[in-house]
Amino acid sequence: MRSRAIAVVTHLKRCTFALAIALLLGLTATAQADDEAARWHREAQAVTITRDDWGLAHVHGKTDADAVFGMAYAQAEDDFNRVETNYLNSLGRLAEAEGESAIWSDLRQRLFIDSAQLQSQYAHSPAWLKALMDAWADGLNDYLATHPDVRPRAIKHFEPWMALSFSEGSIGGDIERVSLEQLQAFYGRAGEAVALAESPSSWAEPSGSNGIAIAPKLTVDGHALLLINPHTSFYFRSELQMTSDAGLDAYGAVTWGQFFIYQGFNRHIGWMHTSTTADAVDEFAETIEHKDGKLFYRHGGDLHPISMRTIDVPYRKSDGSLAERRFTVYATQHGPIVREQDGKWIAVALMNKPLPALEQSWLRTKASDYASYMKVAELKANSSNNTLFADDKGEIAYLHPQFMPRRNDRFDYTKPVDGSDPATDWQGLHALDELPRLFNPPNGWIMNTNDWPYSAAGPYSPKREDYPRYMDTVGENPRGVHATMLLTGKQGLSMESLLTLAFDSYLPEFARQIPILVHDYDALPAADPLKRKLAGQIGMLRNWDYRWGIASMPTTLAVFWGDALWNKMDKADNAEGLSMYDRMAEKAGAQARLQALSDASDRLLQDFGSWGIPWGEVNRFQRVNDDIAPHFDESKPSIPVPFTSSRWGSLASFGAHRWPGTKRYYGTSGNSFVAVVEFGDKVHARAVTAGGESGHPDSPHFNDEAERYATGNLRQVYFWPEELKGHVEKIYHPQ
Repeated sequence: MRSRAIAVVTHLKRCTFALAIALLLGLTATAQADDEAARWHREAQAVTITRDDWGLAHVHGKTDADAVFGMAYAQAEDDFNRVETNYLNSLGRLAEAEGESAIWSDLRQRLFIDSAQLQSQYAHSPAWLKALMDAWADGLNDYLATHPDVRPRAIKHFEPWMALSFSEGSIGGDIERVSLEQLQAFYGRAGEAVALAESPSSWAEPSGSNGIAIAPKLTVDGHALLLINPHTSFYFRSELQMTSDAGLDAYGAVTWGQFFIYQGFNRHIGWMHTSTTADAVDEFAETIEHKDGKLFYRHGGDLHPISMRTIDVPYRKSDGSLAERRFTVYATQHGPIVREQDGKWIAVALMNKPLPALEQSWLRTKASDYASYMKVAELKANSSNNTLFADDKGEIAYLHPQFMPRRNDRFDYTKPVDGSDPATDWQGLHALDELPRLFNPPNGWIMNTNDWPYSAAGPYSPKREDYPRYMDTVGENPRGVHATMLLTGKQGLSMESLLTLAFDSYLPEFARQIPILVHDYDALPAADPLKRKLAGQIGMLRNWDYRWGIASMPTTLAVFWGDALWNKMDKADNAEGLSMYDRMAEKAGAQARLQALSDASDRLLQDFGSWGIPWGEVNRFQRVNDDIAPHFDESKPSIPVPFTSSRWGSLASFGAHRWPGTKRYYGTSGNSFVAVVEFGDKVHARAVTAGGESGHPDSPHFNDEAERYATGNLRQVYFWPEELKGHVEKIYHPQ
């Protein structure tokens, strides 16, 4: 009886102790939450958000960190879903929200991004950057705390170190060059069905952007000008201004969730990034050998052990619960193994410098001239972008990506190189003065359209023979030809005339391709069935001026023809290594070109009842909701867009095509943020964003810029307080 009583007392003591521990932990958690809430409140009181009459946020803080807190909060207000989704992607956690279909993109991300390493880098960050990361996380967490109706898909609390996972603002990024389908084929289970990892569509809008910098000697007022014209998927970036009492004052496009202006300007300088054609991502074909039950790879005369580690990828099951896939992944000194080819394991080498990349992305927004911008560039943590630069001193410049591995130019790095040969290894990074660069060229203009740097300033461009092959992998493109044509010999430019140039309607690739098609038709025998069927179409195209327009019927016919032929050529073998344009012109053959016109005519007849349809009837802008996956509804309103895909050399880009259930072309990419900036005694700008700033369909700013976007009618940017005066919709502190 006594022993039972002792047991009962002991049990009660244990329960009381456990209860006390639980209570203590609960009180500690509550205290921590109270401390966080109090900190957020103090930070919020140091921030003022002014919304202008376009719904754009002008965020001001006492310190730079306060401004970061406010701009993170403002972005979450406008479109928290896109903020969170970007970090689900960058952290390799998308499958927690979207299920098994996202496992492979998560695995790809985790091959390069490790949360423990990011936390260590955060801990060793300079104090000023750590303060910014802290403020960024606080701004997002404060938003979630004050908006309990917003339900995150997976990230319920943002940690400061997470900012390091997404430290470079370009769309896509180097990691996306790794094929998900091939990654799954290598790491997937035997017999496992290959998931639809990438889009099966043969249509693809050329990605990238246009940037043009004009020196004062070519402008009417003697001020430098800059065109900022990124071509990305729509709604990929926010537009805002962030200022502080510490001297920060930057305006422009911010990739959702990041805390720096990616493309924009401050009081003194402007910077525009275009996706580069330089090669900074390489594949190494590794020779794998088995020895004593272990894996090795050959490098020179030595065998080195394959690095192995385990990655666990959580994913959401159909019933809503979480499960996990475990992978054993491999790496060599060149990088992670991502696929197999011809019996070799393929390792990928790319830039993986989160901390310097975040430092460079922030510090350049505070540069005041070319010299200070170049000092920041010495961090060498930009691998995917060229830069067009202009400032209020009248300086203009072109910069190649600063992360540029030095390699042996006798190897073709556009294909996997032999990883067992030490001669193929990267040999450090190039110095900045070893890269193609331009500074104040005599012609007075610099441009880049995602093509090589060797035509960026006409005859004053860097010389191709002075640089290794890997400085460019593409060559010139039709937009580059178009921009050169427009800029050569120009004088007396202004913001307005630069904007007119940016929306010039000429389509130089059709000016090249259509006469070949017309010649093919003229050479047809009179008895050929296509001679009669295509007479009207050829007559229309023969007299076309190669300019797009809402009322232009030849534009519609030419685009449908070009897309039809492109799709055929896209599937054809190209042993000669020609560009797609050269293949269309030189290798497709007359029969294929004429048949593509016949097919295009049939498609137009089927969908619209005639092959003579105004372009504006076909090419449309529509925003029905804020889903990241595009959705279109022919029964709902849309507006005509006069410009075409950049594929045919249009500087203004509208990447559109048919979608499930549609006959019209609806755009999802291309011109997304457009700005023209003038650097005089005070900087001035005009800009437009696709659709509108808000991601909420019930907001007046969800689609209030659509007409301006389609017509190229840019609005005034309210950069200075006197410009903002009279255009204020709301002033408030976060919370």
